[in-house]
Amino acid sequence: MITAVDHVQLAAPPGSEERLRTYYVGVLGMTEIPKPPVLAARGGCWFQAGGVQLHLGIEKDFRPADKAHPGLRVAGIERYGARLRAQGARVEWDENLPGHRRFYSQDPVGNRLEFLEPLTAV
Repeated sequence: MITAVDHVQLAAPPGSEERLRTYYVGVLGMTEIPKPPVLAARGGCWFQAGGVQLHLGIEKDFRPADKAHPGLRVAGIERYGARLRAQGARVEWDENLPGHRRFYSQDPVGNRLEFLEPLTAV
């Protein structure tokens, strides 16, 4: 039986680690967590906020997905969207999910990210 999502793996192009750190730590407010040494040799970065981990792995022939994305639940979505916009990130609000306020953004290599907050307590 599946009990939880341990992490979400996203891809990134070679040499993009510093841009990823600037975005995921500086813009999103996540913390970089160390990769095990054997995996660190492959490049990439891992980030965490609360119980959510995003792993960015290096992919030689990287192409960002047009549709695939993690859905990240946030508290205070209006403030969070304003924070991203103030840091220069594009924020695209979407009203098509009943019971939620949400927006999409992209990391510096083009990965799509969804941020959402339920309108009522879950």
